[in-house]
This record gives sequence, C-alpha cells and structure tokens, in this order.
Amino acid sequence: MSESLSLKSLIDAVQGTGAALRSCTRLQPAGGEGTKVFPPTYEGSAYAVEKRRVCRGESQSEIVDCVLLDSVQSQANRMEEALQLAIDSGRLEKSGVTIPLVEVDFTSFHPGDGKPEEMRLLDPVGTVSSLQAPHRIADAILRDSNCDGVPFRQSDMGMAVSRASLRDATALLGLCPTALLFGMWDSTGPKGGLGAKFERALVSEIVGINAVFGLKTSSRIDPLGIQLKAGPLYKASDDNKTSWTLAEANAKREGQKALLLGKDGRPSEANHGNITPSLSDRDPRTNEYLAGGATIEYAEQTTVLSLPALRRLRFPVDGEFDAQVETMARTVLTALGLTAATLAAENGLDLRSRCLLWSSEPLSWELLGRPGEAPKRFTLDPDSAIALLKESTNEAKRLGLPWMETPLVLVPSDELVQLVVRSQRLAMQQGGDN
Repeated sequence: MSESLSLKSLIDAVQGTGAALRSCTRLQPAGGEGTKVFPPTYEGSAYAVEKRRVCRGESQSEIVDCVLLDSVQSQANRMEEALQLAIDSGRLEKSGVTIPLVEVDFTSFHPGDGKPEEMRLLDPVGTVSSLQAPHRIADAILRDSNCDGVPFRQSDMGMAVSRASLRDATALLGLCPTALLFGMWDSTGPKGGLGAKFERALVSEIVGINAVFGLKTSSRIDPLGIQLKAGPLYKASDDNKTSWTLAEANAKREGQKALLLGKDGRPSEANHGNITPSLSDRDPRTNEYLAGGATIEYAEQTTVLSLPALRRLRFPVDGEFDAQVETMARTVLTALGLTAATLAAENGLDLRSRCLLWSSEPLSWELLGRPGEAPKRFTLDPDSAIALLKESTNEAKRLGLPWMETPLVLVPSDELVQLVVRSQRLAMQQGGDN
C-alpha cells in the first residue's frame, strides 16, 4: 500500500541506512502498443542497441534486444528543464520556494543598438542559466563571463566553486545544488583536471525492451513539377538577392569558372524537384536499416536517487561539522531531486519527433531501506514534492546553511559575445550556401 512522504520520513531515510529512492515506470507509445517509436541517433545514424536480461517472473529471465530511448544525460537535462520551467512560470515562487541559480545575460547584445558590429548578435540568445548550461556551474559559458566586472571564477563566488570538494560542498549547495544531484566535473576551471568531481546521485534512463527495428522511407513530390534537366543552377554572385541563379552570367566565379550550386547544380540543391521514393541505407554492422524506428514490447523508465552518494557529501558551516546540519543539507538535495523528477514526469515524455511515451499509471516511488527489507512504497505529486522542498530549505536556512534566494546574474565577456556573433554569421552563411 502506498503512503504519502513526510519531511520526517525523508529525514529518517537520509540519515539512516536507506539505500535509494527508486521509481520504475512501464511505458507504451502514445499511439498504442506495437506502434513505432524513434530512438535518438548517434554517429552514422545508428541507434544505441544492446542486449539486456529482462525478468519474466520471479525466477525467469530472458536476454532480448533493447534500444536506448533517452540517455542518463538527456534525462538529467529534462529534469533541469522542468525546474527551469517551474521557475520561469512563477510556480515555485507562488509556493514560496527558490532554487539557487546563476545566469549569463546576453539580452543587451541583441539587437545591440549602439554597440560595435562585432558585439551585436544576429539572433537573440537571452539568458543561459546553470540549469541550462551543459556542465552546470562549471560550464565554460559561466567561466567566460564576468561577475561585477571580474571574471566569474576569480570572483568570491567563483573561487568558492573552485574550493568545493566532497568534504566541503557547502558553498556549492548554496550556489548550484543541482550540480551535487546531477553530477559535475570542474575540469575546465582553474584546477584543470584536478578540479572537483561529483558523481551523479540522481540517475534516470528510458529503454525500449525487446526491440524490432524498422525502415525509413523518403520521397518528395514537387507541386511545381520542376525537372532535373531544368538546371543547372549556379551559385549567385554577391550582387544577387537570391542564393542561386539560372543565368551563368550572374553566377559567382572562381577565376573564369562559374560555380554550380551545391555539388552539381541540380534543382534539388535548392530544395526543388522530386525526390525518388527510397529506403534508408543499412547499417554495415547489423544490416538493419538506419534510423528506421523500432517497435518495442514496452519501454521502462528507471529513476534512482542514491542516498549513499549524498551521504558522502560533507557540509561544514564555518568550519564545523554538525550531524543535524549535514542531514538537512542532504535532505534538501533529496527533496530537490524528487521535485525535479516529478515535475519532469508531469511535463510528459515527448522525447523527440515520433517518440511520445505514455504511462497508464501515476508515478510511484519506493524507498529501499536495509538489505532484505521490503521496499516502502509511496506516492508523490509535484505539489507535494515542492512542499517538501520548501520545508527542508526553510529548516536548512534556519540551521545556517547557504541558499541563494535571487539569481546571480553574470555578463558575458567581450570575447565570448564576439565568438557567438562570428558563429551566428557562419551559420547564416553556411545555410545560404546550401
């Protein structure tokens, strides 16, 4: 029978011998059992396929082909995105909850009126927060920004990040607690490879079980009926307003030679004309069609929050270790992880185009206690998780633990802005060259 989770129960689990909080959810494609889903592709348009042993009862198992539908890294990003959305929508603020956040603000550089051309973004970037940057507070975007005119990592807060370690994670708790939940390696900071490394305490992935792979078709019927022999198309000179021209005299030239558009000047190089219906290539390693999607018996999302990983983190305040204070710091991280996971589940599992998964049951959790004990089941919705986070952070602050209430806003360095501007120009130019 499932129970609700109170702050006292959470504290007991964190400070006791509890092993983990676990959620296992069986999913099906939104289109129904047996409909195709599209896993993420990796180099060469390949899927991440492996054999796994699947339980078929109390004493039976079977080895079947499985395909990764959402990686650990992607799941972490989705949970961070869910927290960011809850911040941006004001949901957390209305509930009396704040989450420490460091933001890099690019807004003044678009359109950047009055700034030099090399400092004016062609496309707005907005702000990038420590919930959005790939390496969280240790990301190069934050490193290459300034705090009150000083490079971030040379500021007081930046140097506190550099000093963080397993034996003293207090400053990181106050500045970027998600780094302690989802993991961080400060390899690009002042210490290089000796920078602090924190393992992932919260891990989640989605796997398609017993996968059978399909094929991908492609075709295009041009409503204009443009024929192959209607070309060739030339790359237009800079004086033209279009990217291509039929007139050789108006073509861009390399010496005396007029340059064809794309590889051979066919209308398809400008996205015109028919595309002959075809099947995707086959993977030479498996002979399966590339990127052809898959049908699965079911998908399974497994989320595990490791309590021993959190117990390894120490949280001294003013150089003193106190068991009650450290337990509350770990309780805050646990509540934050549950909030992130429940919010992400509430947002749904539309993983990518043609990969929408659905669970017929609400998200449920188990507390794994002492070895041999039966797991304790409990239910938790996002509002209840947010309430737990509010209670735990209030108690943590009362005990003297840091918890940044308002975002720390950084300004990108001139070099970083110029690098983004150049990249946007190149992207625009490359798009026009196709």
